[in-house]
Amino acid sequence: MSRKRSVLAFATAALVISPPALAEDAAPASTGPVVSQSAPAQPPRLVVAIAVDQFSADLFAQYRVHYTRGLARLQTGAVFPSAFQSHSATETCPGHSTLLTGAHPAHTGIVANNWFDPKLKRDEKQIYCAEDETDPASSPDEPVVSAGHLKVPTLGDRMKAANPLSRNVSVSAKDRAAMMMGGHSLDASYWWEGEGFVTFRGRKPSAAAKAENAQLAGEIAAGKPGLPVPAFCTAMDRPVHLGDMTVGTYKFEVPPGQPKIFKRTTYVDRATADLAIRLIDEMKLGADTVPDVLSVSFSATDYVGHAFGHEGVEMCLQMDQLDRNIGLLLDALDKRGIDYVVVLTADHGGIDAPERLTEQGFPQAARADASLDIAALSAEVTKKAGIAAPSGPLLFGGGGSGDIYVSAGVPAKDKQKVVAGLVEILKAHPQVAAVFTAQELAQAPAPAGRPQDWTLLDRARGSFDASRSGDVTVLLDRGIVPGEPRPGYVTTHGSPWDYDRRVPLLFWRKGMPGMEQPAPVETVDIAPTLAALLDLKVEDGAFDGRCLDIDGSAGNICD
Repeated sequence: MSRKRSVLAFATAALVISPPALAEDAAPASTGPVVSQSAPAQPPRLVVAIAVDQFSADLFAQYRVHYTRGLARLQTGAVFPSAFQSHSATETCPGHSTLLTGAHPAHTGIVANNWFDPKLKRDEKQIYCAEDETDPASSPDEPVVSAGHLKVPTLGDRMKAANPLSRNVSVSAKDRAAMMMGGHSLDASYWWEGEGFVTFRGRKPSAAAKAENAQLAGEIAAGKPGLPVPAFCTAMDRPVHLGDMTVGTYKFEVPPGQPKIFKRTTYVDRATADLAIRLIDEMKLGADTVPDVLSVSFSATDYVGHAFGHEGVEMCLQMDQLDRNIGLLLDALDKRGIDYVVVLTADHGGIDAPERLTEQGFPQAARADASLDIAALSAEVTKKAGIAAPSGPLLFGGGGSGDIYVSAGVPAKDKQKVVAGLVEILKAHPQVAAVFTAQELAQAPAPAGRPQDWTLLDRARGSFDASRSGDVTVLLDRGIVPGEPRPGYVTTHGSPWDYDRRVPLLFWRKGMPGMEQPAPVETVDIAPTLAALLDLKVEDGAFDGRCLDIDGSAGNICD
């Protein structure tokens, strides 16, 4: 099939956009894994890269026996249950930046979801990882979305450089997920904003996006009833009190006309899968001899994890729905006869709300002390350093977790006192595991070796970029969760501990022999593995990761 990108071709494609392949309450199109005796010898025509936001290896292990649809099928492929987001800044943007670049955040430049530039010539010194802050219309809360901060190419970028007719497409509820997986040369990219999916400023939504948004408008206007609770979830259906809040009993009821609530429930994953299917049809992905890549990041696990924690009925329902939505996408690909390979992993893991953790065998879990807030630290450092209180903020950052920046208005002689005082205060705090200055991290060698054996210094170094990281990096102790519980936010991630670093990694292609390999691997191994599968030539030293031999046979795809 020709890859001429004419207006006529796009108009013709718009006429054949498929509706969602499966009604929400319909029976599954397939209930078991699809297997074959032999995998195709040629490279796949479509790479489907799936990220599940906040899908820890712990969640995968807990629920894998209950999966019957998409995640059941993927378990018949190459399963690495212990993959690592090896760095310490285990947030959405850094994690997604590793998946298709093969590079740690120290090289992608994506050190956090947000970082600070005290010298930035705008009132707001915070920079969002997926914004173009040079545009006057951009702010961290309302960004002009861009992948400009990503310092290395993605797999899709490399494929298009090798053959401009390759298509590079991404879709997610989160703009940062779509940007970090797609990269700089996206043919189409969509994320949720307001009441539906949008794309780059200056681009018009395609017919596929318009059709999906029209369907969503009807669903949002009608609202959603609560989901039925599967038998394996019933034991988790009980209230847990977090201050004035209660979690553990929500079934994802959405009142009519509430797009903000709709977006932050399991239903947004279904919408993401639907749009991905529409884009496959509209853009003819995988339909000819030129390989394409489709990146799909499912965000609801993260929304549910933050709002309700990991061990309530809400997450159990989400795991069931995630399995169904991935199955929906895979079934649609099968129906279209596309030769595709799937990789599934996560940007980071997560931890349950500390109030429930203390009930369930983790008495050390706690919320971070208020003395670690950035305002409290600024006041204490000002006093300890013996400097005059600045007219504006002394420190920028997240306080007791991640990077802390000293104001650009502090003279050099006082900055040294501020950094020394801050380090002393943090090291003395009982909830702090480690503190590193920018100088210490800059002088540390790039981490190497087995990711489970990386020291805390290694993990922090893996997230360090001298041009973007803070003057001081602080890592909280295991089980210490920043922030007090509030609606939509009862727990978080971002720590250097394995509940945040360790994620599942699964590859599947029709006919590929199955295997399970418990030895630890890294998410930066994905890009070199897919490049080998695609016979994509990449310069030596381009990746931090290594190729994984995923075919489970005597042959070696990495040779």
